[in-house]
Amino acid sequence: MNKKELLDRCARDGEERMLLARVLDKLELAQGRGVPAHTPFLSPGEQASVTDLLNAWGRPRHLFWGGYPDSERRICVFPADWQEEDGICTGPEGPLAALEARFPPDAALTHRDVLGALMGLGLNRELLGDILLPQPGLCQVVALRESLPILLSQWEGAGRWRVSAAEIALDRLAPRPAQVKTIRDTVATPRLDAVTAACFSLSRGKAAALIGAGRVSLNHRECLKADRQVAEGDTITCRGLGKCVVREVPGQSKKGRTMLIIERYL
Repeated sequence: MNKKELLDRCARDGEERMLLARVLDKLELAQGRGVPAHTPFLSPGEQASVTDLLNAWGRPRHLFWGGYPDSERRICVFPADWQEEDGICTGPEGPLAALEARFPPDAALTHRDVLGALMGLGLNRELLGDILLPQPGLCQVVALRESLPILLSQWEGAGRWRVSAAEIALDRLAPRPAQVKTIRDTVATPRLDAVTAACFSLSRGKAAALIGAGRVSLNHRECLKADRQVAEGDTITCRGLGKCVVREVPGQSKKGRTMLIIERYL
């Protein structure tokens, strides 16, 4: 399968085709010229698209990294043949850097405030990873190392508050533990509409309507099929309602319904 055939198979639209073509360019740089390469930051949905592409290509050596375990936004790194994977992302010359900014504890800055301030510096979203707010008056940002000079020299405030930023090591990032609610429910069949209804306390009809409207994603990919089967470990997200993970499917109840243990992120 050549590059065009691969893109024809994996890309769902023009925008995704451009993304995947850029990924293949980075892969070819690492494989053909022995130069370590990486993508910009990818959303969870983009990571799913890239994973499908790389699986279709034969699973070349790669890894996703966002600065800390369980990060949401990540780059895809393609090591050169001569590189060992250990340490290529975490060293001082690695592709990612982290900043810590302090502001008054009563400023109550939000993720949106910080992101707006950073993009106001002229930085594209693909240069910026996760934004962490570990405690009042403290913000941590993961970014591509190439954007570090701009951030250190030009980032002076967020909202109406001034900030003082400095680079920190990646191992000083302090993400908050995820807050989840455990849901135990049963469904007649583990279809996407039924499981979505259980996840977000909806009627099955309402869940089906949200799926039809393109608001529901299965494993970070938009899914318009209400009858798609859901399995243990799958992630369901709904715009405006949040994210759930199907942690366990213990089996059948005495009434023949499928039992589910779901974690809903708060």
